[in-house]
Amino acid sequence: MTVNYKKELESAAKSMILVHEADLLIKMIVRTIVQKVKVSHAGVLLQDKEKDTYILNFSRGAKGLRIPQGFARMDKDNPLIRFFGERKNKAFFEHGALVYKEAKKILDRDIPSDSKQLLRKVLYQMEMFDVQVTIPSYFREELLGVLLLGNKPRGKAFLREELDFFTALASDVAMAIRNAWLFKELEAELEKKHHLFIHTTVALAAAIDAKDHYTHGHTARVTKISIDIAKRLGQRIKEVSEEKFLEDLHIASLLHDIGKIGVPEAILNKEGPLDSEEKKKMQEHSILGATILQPIQELQRSILGVKYHHEKYDGSGYPEGLKSDEIPLIAAIIAVADSFDAMTSDRPYRKGLPVDRAVEEIRSLSGKQFHPLVTEIFCELYKEGKI
Repeated sequence: MTVNYKKELESAAKSMILVHEADLLIKMIVRTIVQKVKVSHAGVLLQDKEKDTYILNFSRGAKGLRIPQGFARMDKDNPLIRFFGERKNKAFFEHGALVYKEAKKILDRDIPSDSKQLLRKVLYQMEMFDVQVTIPSYFREELLGVLLLGNKPRGKAFLREELDFFTALASDVAMAIRNAWLFKELEAELEKKHHLFIHTTVALAAAIDAKDHYTHGHTARVTKISIDIAKRLGQRIKEVSEEKFLEDLHIASLLHDIGKIGVPEAILNKEGPLDSEEKKKMQEHSILGATILQPIQELQRSILGVKYHHEKYDGSGYPEGLKSDEIPLIAAIIAVADSFDAMTSDRPYRKGLPVDRAVEEIRSLSGKQFHPLVTEIFCELYKEGKI
């Protein structure tokens, strides 16, 4: 059956776009070649930038023929790597691929002695690995890898269209490998930025805490209780068990009072109960907090926790008077943790409640101020000595 190499190349190129793992990409290409061209074995020497070497990271073919994975390691001084790295192949082979039988004939020609010596060493390596064709894969001027191919069935010669296919495929592979590496670098950079973001969030939360003299440590305590509740709640509600939910809750609980940045310190640190006007000003902190965070696209669920953690289950809370399941679960969790810490914290005008009294107060407000299931979980954790 005749292989339509143009169609195969287009198909391979489309598939490569979707692959962001260099190793997986190599496996896919090697399998395609072995299946379509029916070579005895195939492998790829892939550049390892960190170790400044080329490693055979995947090989496929009949047992006993394929080269063991990791068996071949070649540095830049290796004859095969030098041959392609210095573009010697272009001087001898117009299609860029090095074919063993053609190369043997070139040794009989009048070529510079250093090139002849290098080519001899390359052919010796090809003999060692029982390779008939080697094709370089470049990105711009950089050699990213070398494709190694064994024999065709019954020792048939490789056709020009097959060599052209391999060369074009190697070019596409180079681009795809480069993209896969860049994708990995981007992921690493995002991970680094993510850690930086979390550290920045913690620092910002500490700054908010510092502004309110009477609630020092409040944010850290609310965050811990919120996460403890969510971990237990995750055993009953799948959404809560997901890593992303816990991360969003972590950020939301750290930043739940970020809007207090816009509340005058005279109100935050008043040594007595707030009057109606001051209460109104204080209640604006939840909307202000959501507004501050709104431009950050990745924080949309965290913003729900910041905006609605003062809503009450019976609809008597603020800023929108949401009730029951209208209140986002992330906000309902923070509401319990936040209220508990507020109840047990001393203020200039009142002493904080003992922990057992505060827990009883929260239990009594289940279904009124607090989400019943969140309250139940909170009380369970208290009974177990975890709060």
